[in-house]
Amino acid sequence: MDNKERALRVIEALKGDYPDAVCALHSQKDYELMIAVRLSAQCTDERVNLVTPALFARFDSLEAFAGADVAEVEEMVHSCGFYKHKARDIVLACQTLLQDYGGRVPDSMEELLKIPGVGRKTANLLLGDLYRVPGSVVCDTHCIRICGKLGLTDGTKDPAKCETQLRAVLPPEESSDFCHRIVLHGRAVCTARKPACERCSLAPWCAYFSGIQNEEGSGI
Repeated sequence: MDNKERALRVIEALKGDYPDAVCALHSQKDYELMIAVRLSAQCTDERVNLVTPALFARFDSLEAFAGADVAEVEEMVHSCGFYKHKARDIVLACQTLLQDYGGRVPDSMEELLKIPGVGRKTANLLLGDLYRVPGSVVCDTHCIRICGKLGLTDGTKDPAKCETQLRAVLPPEESSDFCHRIVLHGRAVCTARKPACERCSLAPWCAYFSGIQNEEGSGI
């Protein structure tokens, strides 16, 4: 079985387990999603979702964020870690959206990468969730780890290399939803500390599990 076929089998299994491929970060506006993703760097989505309701209530428009006192934003996002960098990027990013993009999150990788605090992972998530752009591959820690175990990548820990390798095997129209489902699977079953291979629907196509079988002679 080649990796394209393996990817298709994994995609179908994930669809069965997680029918609703939704982003775990809560937001109602395009710039709110951009902000939530920035806060999620080196932080859990759960923590971000605890912080953003008060943050979005205090600064209830793009204009409010653009004119915000960075120190106040720092105080509100302190628990997300790296709060000084994140607060600065949030205010600068909102100013950039107003000044250069008419108050709208742009819909191209090239333009998104010009926004302070937006890297390829954030840009791919925004393109996939806001605009349903095919081929949007979000390589977060869950995706990198699990796709390496599955054998869909060569095990690289480099997000850019992981993205390139997944683009080669994932159907473009499935990429964004695949990445959301992989995150859900990484939290529920294939955890970093102790993957639950015995109850994993992806085990039949998993290179890591095949190795365990070969070593132990055990089945699912």
